[in-house]
Amino acid sequence: MIKHMNAVPINNVTIEDSFWAKRQQLVRETVIPYQWEALNDTIPGAEPSHTIENFRIASGELKADYYGMVFQDSDLAKWLEAVGYALSGKRDEKLEAIADGVIDLLERAQQSDGYLNTYFTVAKPGKKWTNLRDDHELYCAGHLIEAAVAYYEATGKRKMVDIMSRYADHMVDVFGKEPGQIRGYDGHPEIELALVRLYRVTGNTLYLELSRFFVEERGQEPYFFDIEESQRTEHRVARRKADYFQAHLPVREQKTAEGHAVRALYLFSGAVDLAVEYNDRELLEVCKELWRNVTRKRMYITGGVGSNENWESFTIDYDLPNDRAYTETCASISLMFLASRLLQIEADREYADVMERVLYNGILSGISLDGKGYFYVNPLEVWPAACDIRDDLRSVARTRQAWFGCACCPPNIARLIASLGQYIYSYNENDREWFVHLYIGGQAHQTIDGHQVQLTQQSNYPWDGNISFTVAMEQEQSAEFTLALRLPGWCKEASLKVNGEAVELTSITSKGYAKLKRVWASGDRIELVLPMTVEKVRSNPKVRENIGKLALQRGPIVFCLEETDNGDNLRDIRVSGSGEFVVHHEDGLLDGIVFLRGNAWRTDKASYDEDSLYSTVPYSSTPVQVKAIPYYAWANREPGEMLVWLHEDRG
Repeated sequence: MIKHMNAVPINNVTIEDSFWAKRQQLVRETVIPYQWEALNDTIPGAEPSHTIENFRIASGELKADYYGMVFQDSDLAKWLEAVGYALSGKRDEKLEAIADGVIDLLERAQQSDGYLNTYFTVAKPGKKWTNLRDDHELYCAGHLIEAAVAYYEATGKRKMVDIMSRYADHMVDVFGKEPGQIRGYDGHPEIELALVRLYRVTGNTLYLELSRFFVEERGQEPYFFDIEESQRTEHRVARRKADYFQAHLPVREQKTAEGHAVRALYLFSGAVDLAVEYNDRELLEVCKELWRNVTRKRMYITGGVGSNENWESFTIDYDLPNDRAYTETCASISLMFLASRLLQIEADREYADVMERVLYNGILSGISLDGKGYFYVNPLEVWPAACDIRDDLRSVARTRQAWFGCACCPPNIARLIASLGQYIYSYNENDREWFVHLYIGGQAHQTIDGHQVQLTQQSNYPWDGNISFTVAMEQEQSAEFTLALRLPGWCKEASLKVNGEAVELTSITSKGYAKLKRVWASGDRIELVLPMTVEKVRSNPKVRENIGKLALQRGPIVFCLEETDNGDNLRDIRVSGSGEFVVHHEDGLLDGIVFLRGNAWRTDKASYDEDSLYSTVPYSSTPVQVKAIPYYAWANREPGEMLVWLHEDRG
């Protein structure tokens, strides 16, 4: 069998640190209520959603026309999933009552055969399952299933699971290889991983089999989408390449990540789940090869993926432009989903390092510090004046938006932050191992070898690499197990102590995890020190955009320059590859951050004529001080330029 760990359940984890605890509180107290208002169209000036109204129309309670994207239902689903995760940490009667009301509305909108989709119920009655390529029916169903599972696991209430089980039963009847069934799959993968989650809650193997059918059928010849299109009389969406829909090749034949980034990574995540359930090592190796292609040749330093605005897609290896980087927030989130799944199979820090990179940079940049503004696109360079006029920069925003007509990202980031507790720890019952993947302060408890063990983690991460753990057990018991601590790839000289005694790391480190196997007792204390130095990072020279440039990173945080601190024309700044950057902390700046100061050079304005476009005379330079802030925090002050990759002055 494929070795498989389990995440310590979210209900067993409490986040209490100074960084993520306040962000989870922000999600509970600000983001979820704000997004509820957005779904109900009560935010002045924000793009209308009409999502709740669509369900009211579908239930027969309101007479009106459908409004929004064909996948508008998924916005409510992700919001409800975020609510479930928020309730896992802290029950809230008022919020729970709102969610229960939403579930009641979903039940009223559900058709007698189990079908539940407002677009087809309201706008296209009689046309369901006729355009799987474009209309996201199974995608919406997948997000509703994920919401059902999260809400049930948080509250113990089965109503939403029962609603979605009826819908899944309907899908089992509709899809498959039997006569009269549709031998097809959705244009936007998501249902695949959702059905596995529903199977794990209900035990119904038909849901697992349906997930496998969707994964295995995708990309087979004759192409389902060609057959489907030939049977339609309307062609609403312009024809796109098959890789956009992940239909260009069967999954097992794919070698590189192609097409729409979010769709690809949702599909790969579902395939990993199936590989585990069916002990399918071939499928697992395919997913690992695709992972390596994404993370070693097609991923930005921020963990962003999907560089191309056209079809929100991957392009070719090393094509990572900074000012045109698309890097949708949802793509970063889906990469974290894939990383966490592979990590549960193999405790290799490669997966956890990417998970951490994308979490602190590519994902967190997608939401403003007040929780009411969102980036869909996350570039690594912004020149606002050019963005206003150039068509090839039309997707780049200089400020976060209150909402979007296509609002997939805001509720997605809400559910990710609310669910963060389930990514921190894993346990392996057979080998009596407890893994720590992320350094996020708080408490966790887990039964290991019949003993209830509590682990308290304390740190000021990500600003400080001094981390401590305290073990506690009931009635002063003791238990033998392995505590495995990740040694991040960015850290060069970690050190470790147990009860004040130094531990030699070389002999106990496996795939980037320091494994402490011993008999643990209440009060045992572990001290891990991960020195955080300012690193100057350079790209593989095949990344043409970054040749002769460097980026600044400290710990898991990638830094950038903003115009408000450094003036305009940021590309004119050059930093020394050997120069020192000094670390500062300021509680009152950008909700409390570490920032960097260092020496650099810019062109001396007195050395050139602004009315002369070109010159044969070399320009002189003048020394300047630059200030770099965490990338995730940019665009929370006045709008302006932003830059991650800086020209390196090699003297």
